[in-house]
Amino acid sequence: MNLLNLDNSWKLLRDKVFGPEHDHPLELEAIGKQIVGKCQGLPLTISVIAGHLSKIARTLDSWKDVAQTLSEIIASHPDQYLGVLGLSYHHLPNHLKPCFLSMGSFPEDFQIETCQLIQLWIAEGFIRTSGNGKSLEKVAEDYLEDLISRNLIMARKRRFNGEIKACGIHDLLREFCLIEAEMTKFMHVARTDPVLPTQKHNVRRFSFQTPSYSVYNYSKVLPHVSRSIYLFSGLTGLEVFSRFNLLRVLHIFHEDERFDSFPLAITKLFHLRYLAVRFDGSVPGSISELQNLQTIIIHGKEYRNITLPGKIWTMTNLRLMHLGSNSYFPRPRKKGISNKHNVVEMPNLEELFGLCSTSCSNEVFSSIPNLKKLIICYASCRTNDSAKRFIDMSSLTKLEALKCLRGDYSPDSIKSFGFPTSLKRLTLTRWFGFPWEDISTLVMLPYLEELKLKRWVVGDEVWRLSNEDKFERLNFLLFCQLDFRCWEASSDSFPNLKRLVLNHCPYLEEIPTDFGEICTLESIELHNCSTSAEDSARNIEQEQEDMGNNCLKVYIHSTQPKF
Repeated sequence: MNLLNLDNSWKLLRDKVFGPEHDHPLELEAIGKQIVGKCQGLPLTISVIAGHLSKIARTLDSWKDVAQTLSEIIASHPDQYLGVLGLSYHHLPNHLKPCFLSMGSFPEDFQIETCQLIQLWIAEGFIRTSGNGKSLEKVAEDYLEDLISRNLIMARKRRFNGEIKACGIHDLLREFCLIEAEMTKFMHVARTDPVLPTQKHNVRRFSFQTPSYSVYNYSKVLPHVSRSIYLFSGLTGLEVFSRFNLLRVLHIFHEDERFDSFPLAITKLFHLRYLAVRFDGSVPGSISELQNLQTIIIHGKEYRNITLPGKIWTMTNLRLMHLGSNSYFPRPRKKGISNKHNVVEMPNLEELFGLCSTSCSNEVFSSIPNLKKLIICYASCRTNDSAKRFIDMSSLTKLEALKCLRGDYSPDSIKSFGFPTSLKRLTLTRWFGFPWEDISTLVMLPYLEELKLKRWVVGDEVWRLSNEDKFERLNFLLFCQLDFRCWEASSDSFPNLKRLVLNHCPYLEEIPTDFGEICTLESIELHNCSTSAEDSARNIEQEQEDMGNNCLKVYIHSTQPKF
């Protein structure tokens, strides 16, 4: 069943509590809509809550208590939903069941990035190729889309092209996951702090979702054959992890705490495939002992420098590396003195986030030629003059998504980039100070579909496109916190544009009036822009409506006073 919108959710709740032929107290409508909002559109959840509301006093205070304890109420009525959800689960193909149950590994309302979830599924061994040539990532994406189409997993964020950026699970489905996972010994989830853990758990996956309880105490009762540990609790006592020499997944989510240095006990976990950890300091050379590692996610202080050891190149199974900002790669190894050519050191690496611009050499890129997603962090030009040197990415022939960001203001030129022609998504952000004429040169990228320019990335006031400037495949164009004043362009410059977003562009006087003639344009969104820019968007919409075109929609959002 499809999820309900807020109005239909409230109607369902109201009819079940008061009856379709009876009026409801008006003072309960606001809190009632708040309650159904938390039900996230799932009719089964609304029915469970409606049954509870029917049995309590119909007062504002009583309904406020329900809004605050919604999850507990749902969990206390398992007989009302387990049977229905059990049908959905038991009719799943066997290959989807562990993927669905794994969503119980995360706390309530938790959103996980799709790329991380997919790598978790791969590390857990849930993904199998069928010999049709699809990569593990592609197979996992198909699994995810299947579960979303069944309304068992929710797409929390999508990219403009429909790709799922982040996902989660409904609270009621999560409760079912936890019950089913415990019954089938798929996973044990600790959600409360026990006085003293004494029960031996005959499972191999554990998720600690307690507010403060240390894993050190729980480790005493964990079996040595544990394969996966998801940690949302305190970080003390991680040296005990060296006991679990069969561990494949270690994901430490704690946002408020980090280690002073990389916990060396982790380097003893030879079978580890997935590691996410927060720490300060450098990455030790002993990390190369994790030869089976496929995913490494490092969180630390923003803008801190991370220097990777030379032995990182021996980790040939790496598929995804999220390293925070300013991560320095060592020079690749050479395969013999007589070999004058670069070799592929990491053939499986597809995502690399946080690479410092000073490490962006052809020598490095030639060693990781299968990258599909890359984030480059520009070093401060005040301390490193080489940050302005030419960056040749021509060897990255499979690169589809690129984001470049700078730490401080330093005027530059796009001519310092050698973009690969394979690019589909490009984001440029933070104080580059490019001239607009440089941005116009991006028309040379034949497959560019999405362009985002953010936070004073452009330095001058006028963007003037000539008749020859044509972004052939561009579907999505976003400007955020740009100070330009004038934009001169025709509809021919963006023949396939579908969505235009202007966010905090207070000096832009108007959107080119010719944009109404872009037959593919579906929406124009303005957030905190000038009154004249808003008026120009409305005029474009009105002109199209007068011509019988009702496909173009204009959305204007303003939270700041106009002067």
